[in-house]
Amino acid sequence: MATVDSKPVDLRSDTVTQPSAAMRQAMAEAEVGDDVYGEDPSIRALEAQLAELVNKEAALFVPSGTMANQLAIATHTSPGDEVLTATGSHCVWYESGAGAALWGVQFLEVGRTGEMTPNELAEAVRERAYYSPNPKLLVLENTHNRGGGSVLTAEETDIFAAVAREKGLSVHLDGARLWNAAAALGTSLSELTRATDTVSLCFSKGLGAPVGSILVGDRARIEKAHRLRKMLGGGMRQSGVLAAACHFALRENRARLSEDHANAAHFAEQLRSAGIAVQTPRTNIVMVDVQQPAAELVRGLREQGILLSAFGPQRLRAVTHLDVQRADVERAAAALIRLVQP
Repeated sequence: MATVDSKPVDLRSDTVTQPSAAMRQAMAEAEVGDDVYGEDPSIRALEAQLAELVNKEAALFVPSGTMANQLAIATHTSPGDEVLTATGSHCVWYESGAGAALWGVQFLEVGRTGEMTPNELAEAVRERAYYSPNPKLLVLENTHNRGGGSVLTAEETDIFAAVAREKGLSVHLDGARLWNAAAALGTSLSELTRATDTVSLCFSKGLGAPVGSILVGDRARIEKAHRLRKMLGGGMRQSGVLAAACHFALRENRARLSEDHANAAHFAEQLRSAGIAVQTPRTNIVMVDVQQPAAELVRGLREQGILLSAFGPQRLRAVTHLDVQRADVERAAAALIRLVQP
């Protein structure tokens, strides 16, 4: 990997951020207890804070977004049920088949990638019959990962939820990057989640904490999820050191998410001005369509100290985050332009 331009510019994901010295200090000073006994004050405070922010009854801290989503699916479904999602959903593509392996559910992807419509959802819900899977849960995603960080407004979420209720479905929101959606729309988490039954949020995407997600919902469902978390090995002891990082991220990093969005827009504009096909980013995710094999471009960029992801045979993904500055995205754009326009 080239080192001429100092450290690599890592645009693979907003999960690659490093905890700052101040965040590490907050972790070192965290007040902790045994969370399996319910005695970690930092965890209890974080769960209470998120329940209030999302305007639900209770919350449960978990190690990962995958666990949060899977716990939600488990509390909404029974084996043989069907879960409907927009095409490209994280719980279908990036959770190792956990829904089928753990809970015996099957998934039905609806619409184009990240662009399901309410009519498409309504038409996709099966008539209930003894020989069919039982449609039980709608999983929305905001922002949508494979949809290039596409955003659902509160009103759009309300419409999807209304269709779901009419069809007898409950609603889970995979809000791993809901912080970004709220920042882009200039609204609150509670507005964006008002029509949902459960919500998952991630602290290590966008906000820059090293570990941690949370599931929020009604008290009975969270109590069930608590037991299932223990079954999956997610019962943690002095996990307040992780909660401290999440508290720090909420306090110090949430307000600057608009900088990531601006850097993503600048990166896209640099490419567009050079004639490269790029989707206009809504948040911090940029999808770039190229003529060359994406995997080859990723290898070529790595040699120049630029890290991007191949998101299809001829599609690249770049994600801005708190460890990426304006000069970094300009360097990355210049490197990509050189490769595609030698």
